[in-house]
Amino acid sequence: MTREQEIIQAIEAFLPCATPVEWLEVAADPAHRALLMIDHANCEKKAAATAMSLIWRHTGQQDLLQKMSQLAREELLHFEQVVGFMQRRGVEYTELTASRYAAGLRAECRQNEPARLVDTLIVGAIVEARSCERFHALAPYIEADDPELAKYYRSLLRAEGRHFEDYLALAVDRAGQVEVDARLSVFLNLEQSLIQQSDSEFRFHSGPMFESAVA
Repeated sequence: MTREQEIIQAIEAFLPCATPVEWLEVAADPAHRALLMIDHANCEKKAAATAMSLIWRHTGQQDLLQKMSQLAREELLHFEQVVGFMQRRGVEYTELTASRYAAGLRAECRQNEPARLVDTLIVGAIVEARSCERFHALAPYIEADDPELAKYYRSLLRAEGRHFEDYLALAVDRAGQVEVDARLSVFLNLEQSLIQQSDSEFRFHSGPMFESAVA
């Protein structure tokens, strides 16, 4: 089994559901490629910002500083790469409203430390896992008309899979497996509803989409 296969197997066992086919069909439409790339760039930028925020807030935790600094570098590299795709294709980087996905998950985070940190790490693991699952699921849908982008999505699996594992390991180190499992149950139930309920706007982490709902 290849490393990529191991990652996907672990993520599919971790996530509560697969990405709905309805979302994949809309995301694969070439007419929505620009919007997909713009929001992907936003996701990479926000992931780097989350890692930097954790570095600023938890300066005394050496293992977290090391993992988050590596993650921030990689997310910014991915941001640079996606922006490069957009520039080569003449896609203007415009402002988009945020999806309800990440905001919905973060709204469930406890606000007192160290519980806030544990929940933030768990949310990070879930977001990275879902991103990895979507890259893997979407690649075959766009292979025929956009092999360059499909290849790039597959190349992201190793980094995104490692980010998922790092976030989860950091959470367990701080709270123990029992507490992490209890919080995961809460967040994964919420994540499933966010992924399966229809959205009014198409975004990289939106729920099922239909043509009439795509902005």
